[in-house]
Amino acid sequence: MNGRAGGRADSRTVKTTQLPLLQSDRPAVRLSVLDERLRGTKFVSLEPKSVLNSPQQTGVDFWSLNPYIGCEFGCTYCYARYAHRYTVERAHDAGKLSDEELLEFRGPHGWEAFERRIFVKEHLLDALEADLQRYFRSAGPTVGPSAPIVIGTATDPYQPAERRFRLTRGILERLARCEGLNIGIITKSPLIARDTDVLRRLQERSDLEVHISLNTVDVPLIRQVEARSPMPAVRLRALKRLADSGIRVGLIVAPVLPGITDDVPHLEALFQAAREAGARFVHAGPLRLYPAVRDCFLPILDERFPHLAARYRRAYQGRSGVPRAYARALATRIKRLQARFGFPVNDGMANRYGRRRAPAQRELGL
Repeated sequence: MNGRAGGRADSRTVKTTQLPLLQSDRPAVRLSVLDERLRGTKFVSLEPKSVLNSPQQTGVDFWSLNPYIGCEFGCTYCYARYAHRYTVERAHDAGKLSDEELLEFRGPHGWEAFERRIFVKEHLLDALEADLQRYFRSAGPTVGPSAPIVIGTATDPYQPAERRFRLTRGILERLARCEGLNIGIITKSPLIARDTDVLRRLQERSDLEVHISLNTVDVPLIRQVEARSPMPAVRLRALKRLADSGIRVGLIVAPVLPGITDDVPHLEALFQAAREAGARFVHAGPLRLYPAVRDCFLPILDERFPHLAARYRRAYQGRSGVPRAYARALATRIKRLQARFGFPVNDGMANRYGRRRAPAQRELGL
């Protein structure tokens, strides 16, 4: 199955394989393979006791919720490869995975299994119910009930598996029964438009902001770094459909790829497309190269963008983020484009989940 609509013909159901527990998600039962694609992707059952991660757990200022671990889109730069590898390695260190199983679930270099071994958090609504009680009991200026809940921070909640498992749909239906929440959703997939009805119900009682992820409208270029993601035009049509339905929706340009998608023509085309589709905002941030991501992405540069490979290695040497000078220059460029195309001007990615409702032409130098 690819990132576009359809693609069901390459799947078959397998329900007999039993796998050890992954301690990191504290499942209550043993795991089994729920489905398998002909190209080798397996969807593995996981029944977690908790699915809502607090700011204290993650070190960010919002709560996060990810119905899957891993993503079939398999974008080369995706920072969530790091989270997938961490989950698997921690299970191995705890003795829950053998050395052979570690290789299967981690990959030879620590990143290959991200789009090939995807964990499906089955029956997560019971866990969410308990987590919401914890969420509403929490207190303090950064972790209280007014803190945002962001869905899709380490996976795409509308990746192709969602057509079958409908975990994200179930989450939204539960959250739509709450009052005064602040919800963010991040996805590359047009499948989100399937849930326009529940998104509208959710928005009637809570703050909602949908972020359609797209970093270029250049199709040949996007296929260099996102082999299985939905096409740009399809994502923009989904954005327009949501906007026309009254949903607060915009673009999240993350990551901006230095020397590849950070020039003015690329960004102008994105901002223009976002405005034409009815986006309410555009947020943007530069590429971060965590260890598992670096091992995947740098060989792609060597093969497809060899003129940039040495620059990237110098710029990211000893760090996961871009140099400060580059970050400042990119932020300035983004603010100018936000103002020019009539979008709210903000400080990079920091304020992208802000509450609106009261509680209840040249390359940038790398």
